[in-house]
Amino acid sequence: MELIAVSKRIEEKIRTLELGREILKEYAQNKANTIANYEKAIAKVLIRLKNGDEFTLEGEVIKSPPASVMEKIAKGICFNEKLAQELAEAQYKNAIVGMGAIEAELNGYQSIFRHLEHETTEDTWKK
Repeated sequence: MELIAVSKRIEEKIRTLELGREILKEYAQNKANTIANYEKAIAKVLIRLKNGDEFTLEGEVIKSPPASVMEKIAKGICFNEKLAQELAEAQYKNAIVGMGAIEAELNGYQSIFRHLEHETTEDTWKK
């Protein structure tokens, strides 16, 4: 590899990391929002169950369940919000792993650059 080509790769990785940092902020906000939305949905369903409201889950009618199972039922009713929360968590974690992989690539290119730079310097001194 040539010194200039490696230098360009390093610059590309740095730009990618900068962009990734901004995307990661968005994913973190989305993760926080989906957690809050899920918690809010659970609270609303629990209140409605406590007040005697009727729900239907996969064809089963739910009305005034015992307090001991109310939270589990509320979680089942709020499965879409939970799914969104899990997907946001996975997206956030995946972005972090991806950033780590890009950092590793950057470190590799920096090592190659130092090696090539050292060889170039040695060649210059020998002449």
